[in-house]
Amino acid sequence: MLIRKIEIFLRETGMPWTKFGRLAAHDPRFVEDLRNGRIPRSATEARIEHFMNKYRDGAAHVR
Repeated sequence: MLIRKIEIFLRETGMPWTKFGRLAAHDPRFVEDLRNGRIPRSATEARIEHFMNKYRDGAAHVR
């Protein structure tokens, strides 16, 4: 489930959920909506996963 992946990402990065929503989905309430049962379209889900992977790759290069 996407929300589980996001929650792990937020814990790993320390990113606030509203910032994640703004950066990944252009919607600061995105994570809250998912927590409340929103089901994203498959294209949105793919875009969010791509954002998390790209962010992690960028963080790995900084170290």
